[in-house]
Amino acid sequence: MTTARGDSPGGVMISGGCDVIESGWHAGGTGRRCSAPHWRGVGLIAAIGLTALLGSVASAAAAAAGPPPRSTPPAALTPPAAATATAVTAAPAATAAVPGSAVPAFDHIYVVVMENHELGSIVGNRHAPYINGLIHDYGLATRYSAVAHPSQPNYVALFGGARLGVHDDSVIHLKSRSIADQLQAAGRTWHVYAQDYPGGCSQVALRRGPVDLVGAAGTYARRHDPAISFNPISKHPARCAHITDLSSFDPAAADFELIVPNLINDMHDGTIAQGDAFLKAFVPYVTGSPAFANSLLVITWDEGSTKVGGGGLVPTIVISPHVSAGYRSAVRHDHYSLLHTIQNAWGIGCLRHTCTANDLAEFFTP
Repeated sequence: MTTARGDSPGGVMISGGCDVIESGWHAGGTGRRCSAPHWRGVGLIAAIGLTALLGSVASAAAAAAGPPPRSTPPAALTPPAAATATAVTAAPAATAAVPGSAVPAFDHIYVVVMENHELGSIVGNRHAPYINGLIHDYGLATRYSAVAHPSQPNYVALFGGARLGVHDDSVIHLKSRSIADQLQAAGRTWHVYAQDYPGGCSQVALRRGPVDLVGAAGTYARRHDPAISFNPISKHPARCAHITDLSSFDPAAADFELIVPNLINDMHDGTIAQGDAFLKAFVPYVTGSPAFANSLLVITWDEGSTKVGGGGLVPTIVISPHVSAGYRSAVRHDHYSLLHTIQNAWGIGCLRHTCTANDLAEFFTP
């Protein structure tokens, strides 16, 4: 096996097996599934009977309702009337794309990156009732860490599988491959929705904009938009056309969609309450769409305020019909684990440090 670090600006691929190294969290640690009140403590016979009854009711309802509605164009998108998460007490069975991995072959994967908070400042915070409702109704990684300080190296790691020599928030131009290249090579699609991004392959570092779909008006920050920093994207208009503002958001537009809120809505310059309000307004655009029926939404934070794992212990919420309500994982994870989850969902291989990272598979195990 050949393992080479990918922190140089050019980056290198890591091939061969997946031996554990200390650069990313390994597959150790323990997971804990919190009790789901609708199922735990019920006798086997009662559970089987209830399952059969629910199946009959669901079949009858489906027959009466007819085929599911088609996803509407972006301009017609409206969030559902109730902007609260739907509890999932028993995750349905899922089919994995990679043998040996429990990560389902999702139809779509959405990642929202918030800013600059440790796990303890969000979980249980009275100013984040919507976020804590999601935690209650879906899954939470309790030992998930960012990989560096300040912000930009974390975004590069999430998109490129390594920090690629990036150690600050300055303007960068990377010649390396990224998850976008992997997806395109596999015949899959990607899109970055960055609030208040002006479009046109713009390289602007900061740009103040009006309200962009939902949330407060704020400022686009190039350092939080990793795709535009990769030359194989930014130098090709047809590819950087996949980076737009949020107003055109369509949950069915691409297989992988990265959502980057502006500096107010991501909690960088705004408050926890403002970030919570943004997510309350935005998340139902995803979870209320037919495209979400076999999909995954992960909400994470770029970095915290400590040096745990290199960038702090950050909240990471795992939302999917395949996640049981109230699930908690104490397995050690980091941003490379999240990227590897995306790669394993579609069997597109690993990239640099993701080759030795674990994934979030325990969230989808029945």
